Amino acid sequence: MSQIFTHTPVHVWAILAGLIALGLSAMREREMTARRLAILPLVIVVLSLNGIGDKFGFGAFPLGAWMTGCAAAAALVRRFGRSRIAASNTPGRIRVGGSVAPLAIMMAVFCTKYATAVMLAVRPELAGAMQAVLGVCAVSGLFNGVLLGRMVRDLGDCRALGLPAGSARLAA
Repeated sequence: MSQIFTHTPVHVWAILAGLIALGLSAMREREMTARRLAILPLVIVVLSLNGIGDKFGFGAFPLGAWMTGCAAAAALVRRFGRSRIAASNTPGRIRVGGSVAPLAIMMAVFCTKYATAVMLAVRPELAGAMQAVLGVCAVSGLFNGVLLGRMVRDLGDCRALGLPAGSARLAA
């Protein structure tokens, strides 16, 4: 294990530190625009898809597994997740309740990507093993689906408060 950690590029540890800082800041209530609320989930989805493409390609099986996991988790979180959005006294802004969930989700996404990179460094032939590809892509999709489901639910709550998520006055 020490070889794995010592051979991990420094920028990976910087990314981990940044994600931890973002996750810790999400544990307290804060005010933001609705657009800003959508930035992190969308960035993580793009990075996840980029990682899948780099490691396994954009074929039907990797993308299908990712999309299946993502759609299932997003639907469940959107339907059963709790509201964390409230109106703010500042026009064009919302209050977002603090939660440990963003930190947990970001750590799960990071650990999945890290474990996949280690797995493929140790056993590169697994990049062509269908079970490994489907498993990694589905798990990655699940975590991304949680983020997207929360985002969709939160933006719906913004609209319910009378704050259209796409309006120019909500620009980050």
